[in-house]
Amino acid sequence: MTLTTKIAWDDTVLPFQLDRSDIRGRVARLDQTLDQILGQHDYPPEVEALVAEAALLTALIGQTIKLRWKLSLQVRGDGPIRLIATDFFAPAGEDTPGRIRAWASYDAARLEPRVDPFAQIGRGYFAILIDQGQGTTPYQGITPLAGGSLSACAEAYFAQSEQLPTRFQLSYGQSREPGQVTSWRAGGVMLQHMPKASPLMGEGGSGEGGLMAATDLLDEDEGENWGRANILLDTAEALELIGPRVAPTDLLLRLFHEEWPRVFDALPVKFGCTCSAERVRTSLSIYSARDIGHMTTDDGRVTADCQFCGAHYEFDPATLGFEATKDPGEEDGDGTPD
Repeated sequence: MTLTTKIAWDDTVLPFQLDRSDIRGRVARLDQTLDQILGQHDYPPEVEALVAEAALLTALIGQTIKLRWKLSLQVRGDGPIRLIATDFFAPAGEDTPGRIRAWASYDAARLEPRVDPFAQIGRGYFAILIDQGQGTTPYQGITPLAGGSLSACAEAYFAQSEQLPTRFQLSYGQSREPGQVTSWRAGGVMLQHMPKASPLMGEGGSGEGGLMAATDLLDEDEGENWGRANILLDTAEALELIGPRVAPTDLLLRLFHEEWPRVFDALPVKFGCTCSAERVRTSLSIYSARDIGHMTTDDGRVTADCQFCGAHYEFDPATLGFEATKDPGEEDGDGTPD
């Protein structure tokens, strides 16, 4: 693969369809985007791996929905890794990229280096939230953590909450090209059976804890097509998934040439955060002067840090809350991030 081809496919999501099998899918590659997401924080390796997996899942899932604003993925547990949160923001217009951000909350003292990262989330839930913007009611779907990985949780979510058979094959890690510095890369394929008007539903699923599984939702012919596509996907190697030597189009042709693959326009993605001083002010507008006083530092400032991008904001407390006595324009300092 030439450098030009590599650059063309890095940080993209490529939609495709397998016409023979009635299956749609996505191929995602994250390069600089993932490096920037993880570069905002000094995560331990166990946390880095889960954030990388969550960011890749978000890129694949976000592009499957007719999204006007934001899709969020949240994983919460009672283990050392307490929270993983990601957002996918829809492109603002034609020829503009989708934006992804992610972060994690964890208890460093409780982390165990030799224990599987997913197991350190503990018991909890996997949630997808869709917010189409002003004037709409956000949608939220939740399923228990199950299956031993975040990708397995996402598969269970789609089977249980959306009745859509779904499969993810992901790879991620640090890599280094000759003459280049070490950086993060991730790549993956998402398969999803096309929606049916009336999916097959039983009283209980065959998945972990009685959750629905993909095979619970398909009839015999559909199950055969789905099984065949999954067997083919199982042959994908890690380096084929993450690139950069194999283009996504070449990967699809190798895996699914007998399934009549058809590709559509790729969507570029990049790291992006929507935090701003105005958003912080809005979030603090519900507090009284007394509440704001409790938030004020010894230096007489109210500070806020964005967990996603690390931006640091400082404000004059007199300009905050519903009892503010000064206009933001009068503030000593402008409330912009450091």
